[in-house]
Amino acid sequence: MESKSLSNSMNHSMNRSMSNEELQEWVERISLESFGVPFRHQATFNARLSSTGGRYFMKSHHIEINPHQLAAYGRSEVEKIIKHELCHYHLHLRGMGYQHRDADFKAWLARVGGSRHCQTLPGRTERKPQPYRYKLVCVSCKQEYMRKRKMNPQRYRCGKCGGKLRLLALDGTP
Repeated sequence: MESKSLSNSMNHSMNRSMSNEELQEWVERISLESFGVPFRHQATFNARLSSTGGRYFMKSHHIEINPHQLAAYGRSEVEKIIKHELCHYHLHLRGMGYQHRDADFKAWLARVGGSRHCQTLPGRTERKPQPYRYKLVCVSCKQEYMRKRKMNPQRYRCGKCGGKLRLLALDGTP
């Protein structure tokens, strides 16, 4: 009965912006239905998020969701984002692999039907790939490593021979 009234209020909330309280109830419901474990922390909207659909905070265990995703793509897309963030949440609290690269995370995400990446918001452009601006050259074997950002070569060694590295700017300046 309570679940049905929650669904009705969720459908009604699509006609206006959803409140943080409604988001909290929605996240708690998804957590119970998809993971079988309650969500005991705080879920809020953060309109300042621009390049991500949501985020999980490891220290506080709170979750933030981008409200622009809800406005642009609707509930089904945001539900996938919530499941993504809940995978981080539940895996982290269990001491399992909660990062994007971890097998546990990938398996849970596939099992619950969460999204791997959120969709780009309308009006936003994809990031352009940066050009290579630096080159590391091994003093011993002349192995070259291309870099997009400046770095301190004294902190690293050649992966091929262990020799010292020298940083060269590709625009010709040392």
